[in-house]
Amino acid sequence: MSSVQETLAQYAEQIEALAVELGMDFYPVTFDLVPANFMVEIAVYGLPVRMRHWSFGVRYIHQLVRQHMGHSRIFEVMFPGDPCHAFMQEQNSLAENTLVTAHVLGHADFAKNNQLFTRFISMAGGKILEQSAARALRLERALAAHGQSRVEAVLDAALALETHIDVNQALHRPRYPEFIAPPAERGPDPFYHRFSRLPGETVPEVKNEAPQRSPLPPQPEYDLLWFVAHYAPDMEDWERDIFLAVREEAFYFHPIFACQIMNEGWASYWHARLLREAHFLPHDLYVAAVKSHSDVVRPFGSGQQLSLSVNPYHLGFSMWEYIIDKHGMEKARQIVREEDDFGFIRNYLDQELADQLDLFVYEMRKDGETRIANRDIRAIREAILAPKYNYGAPCVSVTKVGADGSLDLHHDYLRDGRGLELQQAEKVMDYVAKVWRRPVTLHTVDFRGVVRVLPTRRPPV
Repeated sequence: MSSVQETLAQYAEQIEALAVELGMDFYPVTFDLVPANFMVEIAVYGLPVRMRHWSFGVRYIHQLVRQHMGHSRIFEVMFPGDPCHAFMQEQNSLAENTLVTAHVLGHADFAKNNQLFTRFISMAGGKILEQSAARALRLERALAAHGQSRVEAVLDAALALETHIDVNQALHRPRYPEFIAPPAERGPDPFYHRFSRLPGETVPEVKNEAPQRSPLPPQPEYDLLWFVAHYAPDMEDWERDIFLAVREEAFYFHPIFACQIMNEGWASYWHARLLREAHFLPHDLYVAAVKSHSDVVRPFGSGQQLSLSVNPYHLGFSMWEYIIDKHGMEKARQIVREEDDFGFIRNYLDQELADQLDLFVYEMRKDGETRIANRDIRAIREAILAPKYNYGAPCVSVTKVGADGSLDLHHDYLRDGRGLELQQAEKVMDYVAKVWRRPVTLHTVDFRGVVRVLPTRRPPV
């Protein structure tokens, strides 16, 4: 271990002790220093070891281009669980990795205390790295047994539906009941019993009706990964395993997506406070760390005076400072426990703070002009939250499986408030048809709001 690593380990131990002293309650964290290229791979794949797929290579190239252009820099990647796992770049300065240590403790505190995180970590088992490595090993065995083209086709379809899960359901849920439950027998009713004995009244015969099969699905099913894995007519076990593996990872990632503004803001608040109160840090290191903090939570890019996108670090950090200043830490911890970004933004981003942060809704005209369209707080809240609805995916459900095994999908465009990009939708339909292996139909609207029924996608011969 180098002298820099020894110093970082010493600071990390002291920062953890300070965090406990300040009332933080976090999962234990394991820290690893890794090379820059490995850090990029972790950020792109979402996990240190994950099922291989060509789309991750495309994202890797995109990330490298962004870094070379100066538009993106990865300081750390942290995976919630018990324990949490955090990866830091070896190339980071000592000041930057000291800040990262404090930042990660904020994430670990949030993950342990937020109800959404604790629910999903409980369902997924809390050992995401080990489980992901086991899934990757199963995929490698499938590749060896069935060949790359077959395995990749299944993984294409599963990843195309990656965010089409129902987060209100359990991760491990049973199949639907095969038969409709018979109607409940009439219980003892004095009124009914009295009038059943009147002259001319007869006791109704008990009908022994045969049980009826339940329709498939019995109600619209929005968990497309689960439905295909359990009800695709000709899927093999290894194919179902891939769909369920992708679904399990989607459940793990959901709270990270749903609480991004809260979580990054909370971690930023705590890293700023911990550094401010860490009197054991040398002055020059503290100043360098504060400079890194300013780079992370600034509202707009270098040299710009206006931002057309929200920096979740800046917005979340500003909101937590505002909330703690107005309502105190006890109220802030209640919000951490009970809310996700929807409740956080709608309940605690008010007009006063929006004006302070110069937030607005903008529109782009056909002639290329960009102008401020609205500064009303309700419009601002909904503009921030719009990309987060339904895990960022269109609301599509399975509504019927025909007698011939055909699959009917319906896009709830009224709930979404928008149509689909039809060319992309047809590509996803192709993926689904390859694993469903029966005709698949999608009912939707186009970007003009015109009702469209996409042509039935026949499975490949």
